[in-house]
Amino acid sequence: MDGWQVEQVLKSDRFGSVELLHAGERRLVRRVVCPRRHPASRVVARVLIARERRALAAIEGMAGVPRLVKEEGAAALDAADGRVVAPSEQVLRTWIAGSPLQRAERLPEDYFDLLEALVVELHGRGVCHNDLHKEQNVLVDEDGRPALVDFQLASLHRGRGGLFASRARDDVRHVRKHRQRYTRGGRAPGGATHPEEPGSLLRRSWVAATWRRLGKPAYNFLVHGPGGRVPSEDWRPESGPWPLWDPPVGAPRDLRHEEGAGAGKTPPEKGYGPDPRAR
Repeated sequence: MDGWQVEQVLKSDRFGSVELLHAGERRLVRRVVCPRRHPASRVVARVLIARERRALAAIEGMAGVPRLVKEEGAAALDAADGRVVAPSEQVLRTWIAGSPLQRAERLPEDYFDLLEALVVELHGRGVCHNDLHKEQNVLVDEDGRPALVDFQLASLHRGRGGLFASRARDDVRHVRKHRQRYTRGGRAPGGATHPEEPGSLLRRSWVAATWRRLGKPAYNFLVHGPGGRVPSEDWRPESGPWPLWDPPVGAPRDLRHEEGAGAGKTPPEKGYGPDPRAR
């Protein structure tokens, strides 16, 4: 197995689990399908694995996103629960060291500009993330720049039709909602307040509205089961504490998120990066 071990299970639900693997100083993240009695859960889990694999392949070479990894030793490793994991039931990607947005103690002044630019670049590859309302899917990397994780709901679009435009608009809408929340009420740099976004820019698209009414309840049923409790999402409380602001960092010049980045640091129970540190 080339010394690979499961260091921690970062996330687990009815469809699968996300594991942090390590071998010496190297670190990888692996999503695996969880066995369930209901065959539909396993089918859906395989579909989500395939979606993530296709999306990551389409954005290969971008900074601020994970990279697919082919590592035989890590792929052959048994799951945290001791199961043998088939190649079709797992996806390996690079680890991105950083803090989930809701746990970051400091942000550069241009963080949300860089985040929106990153999402627009994602769309330029024909990929929509579709899950950016969760702060834990938006990271602040060790340089203070934004990064995105958890592409299991991402969609790959060969064309640029109405469905793509609607989903892309929702991605940007979530970025702007995060920006508004982090910069209102005197929270912006220098104690200022960022101008309110026009209501039309923050309104859900028809795709998002349909998903909220029909798709999300069905998804929660499959993930948590009948009567299962849907866990609350990890949000920064309105009472704070809110991040302090640092000088702008500018756009990345190269690929910074290499395999093994962040080795030796302890990740939190939720999210995909280590606990925030004072800089």
